[in-house]
Amino acid sequence: MATKGSIGVTTNNIFPVIKQFLYSDHEIFLRELISNAVDATQKLKTLASAGDFNGSTDDLKVNVTIDKQAGTLTVSDHGIGMTADDVDKYINQIAFSGAEEFLNKYKDSANAIIGHFGLGFYSAFMVSKKVEIHTLSYKEGAKAVCWTCDGSPEYEMTDCDKTERGTDIILHIDDDEKEYLEQSRISALLTKYCRFMPVPIVFGKEQEWKDGKYVDTDKDKIINDVEPLWTRKPTDLKDDDYLKFYRAIQPAQEDPLFWIHLNVDFPFTLTGILYFPKIKNNLDIRKDRIQLYCNQVYVTDSVEGVVPEFMMLLQGVIDSPDIPLNVSRSYLQADRNVKKISSYITKKVASRLEEIAKNDAAEFEKKWDDIKIFIEYGMLSDEKFRDQAMKFALLENTDGKFFKLDDYKKLIEANQTDKDGNLIYLYATDKEAQYAHIKAAADKGYDVLMMNGQLDVPFIGMLEQKNEKTRYVRVDSDVIDRLIVKENNREVELTQVEKDVATTLFQSQIPTIDKSNFMVMLAAMGPEAQPVIITQSEYMRRMKEMAQFQPGMSFYGELPDSYSLTLNTEHPLIKRVIDQAVKATEAEIKPINEELAATDNVINALRDIKNKNEKDFTDENKKDLENNENKARELRDKRNAAITAYAASQDVVKQLIDIALLGNGLLKGEALNTFLNRSVSLL
Repeated sequence: MATKGSIGVTTNNIFPVIKQFLYSDHEIFLRELISNAVDATQKLKTLASAGDFNGSTDDLKVNVTIDKQAGTLTVSDHGIGMTADDVDKYINQIAFSGAEEFLNKYKDSANAIIGHFGLGFYSAFMVSKKVEIHTLSYKEGAKAVCWTCDGSPEYEMTDCDKTERGTDIILHIDDDEKEYLEQSRISALLTKYCRFMPVPIVFGKEQEWKDGKYVDTDKDKIINDVEPLWTRKPTDLKDDDYLKFYRAIQPAQEDPLFWIHLNVDFPFTLTGILYFPKIKNNLDIRKDRIQLYCNQVYVTDSVEGVVPEFMMLLQGVIDSPDIPLNVSRSYLQADRNVKKISSYITKKVASRLEEIAKNDAAEFEKKWDDIKIFIEYGMLSDEKFRDQAMKFALLENTDGKFFKLDDYKKLIEANQTDKDGNLIYLYATDKEAQYAHIKAAADKGYDVLMMNGQLDVPFIGMLEQKNEKTRYVRVDSDVIDRLIVKENNREVELTQVEKDVATTLFQSQIPTIDKSNFMVMLAAMGPEAQPVIITQSEYMRRMKEMAQFQPGMSFYGELPDSYSLTLNTEHPLIKRVIDQAVKATEAEIKPINEELAATDNVINALRDIKNKNEKDFTDENKKDLENNENKARELRDKRNAAITAYAASQDVVKQLIDIALLGNGLLKGEALNTFLNRSVSLL
């Protein structure tokens, strides 16, 4: 007996809505239909286990077949099937979910049921001009039913001669969607969406090589693994099992360092496996490395929210029926559970890392270079992870030794605390280029860290903020005695004339280096220290480095590098150079200095009048002050010109500067060639 009617919807435009908005990606239809078939199969298993079905459950699988000549794609199952009343209730009334009703009845024993909205079936109309349902219920005495719809709200339902329990969904593929009649296309979709579904899915036959070509065998080709690794107990698995699974989901990738098996059933259900790949210095945040499943059905590889951003450096799978999805199961919805799951994953990963660091410190140290960027990124971006990671994060020194944060603090606090009570952490970024500075620190008994990672600059800043009276300074940012000040610095024992001559003598001979500024400084560092040392301002250098992480600081990146060229006034060579320069220029600059001193006296007297009472500072006084200030500038320029003229002929001065530049990797091109030629001449 045939019946006709209209599908129970409130608008005639339901199918355009489904096509354009609910399921924006057409290929999703296959996942939805197979998910429904899997649900029907799981329901039958549940009924059988509850004693409500006594028939055979030996051949419970889903078949996908293509008939290119007929233009059809069919999804068949041997699940519970439907009666005419079931079809009317669950198909003819959109969004009345049979899964929801079934779960309520069998909530304590139901196998994993995927569907919740009752809309998945209608995704078939995205690619079909007509859809047929041939179904026979498991219920005793049930009659087979055929349902047909051409994509309008009108349908036809009749009796039919189907004899096997279950449901066949027959899609008459639309002329514009013929790609879904290609075996390669369907095979790719099955691999993407269905490779881990809990019921065997058959698509075609296994093949063998025969007579120079592949031919079908009689054996069904099952495209999925019904018990993927994350659904099994960790105690039943070996390392080879995890590696084999990783190679399957991440082909052509280097083997991971280690992995974390997630398995929780309260307060939500969550399983999965997260792998730690070798990251090193490649902060590549991609959103397709972790796949999200819902009861073994692929949902998405965009897992923002479920997984904190820093964990997107990891790879693997997460499966949870408690993660809220939109109606089409294509993306996540904002929900309190998502935050709870995210927090749990963070806690679990941190606990696993702490466990490895505690139980096998040597192995953890060996892996540190590969996971350092992940841990630092996590500590910088996630406060909860940071608090846990403070227990296992490592610091490495220039000798290649590793220390936990608290252990390193204990190591250096006795010797590297300055006179003001600040704990100074010294670090280097290039062991070879900064060798001289590292050695100078070592000679003082100080330890130097290696901080050459991609995130070390913001990581250092985070550690300074978290720990009071703690500073990290690069070992080449100043002379060693000024990096960790133990007592008041020794005074430079030079007259003002000697200081002026020394400063101009060296400042005038520093070669021009693009985007670099140099300032000559004087320091008493002892006769054993280097005669000339070049250091780079810690503050300015760090601001420039931070500019690459914080767009609002980009102007710092445009500023020139700021260096100090420090003369060790206690080194015999520097003493001799200064002494010779003073004697050689004395006749010329002595009268200039005398005149300059007299001029400065006049300037100081006039400024005193101005400062005491502005009203007594006449226009004549103002003009007089201006003339004397101009005269003082001219005299200084004249004195500097005399010293510069002398310095131009002093190869030893140039050689001392170039040696310091060379030691810092700043001597290049023509300047380096000049230095080499001069070195030969001096020999």
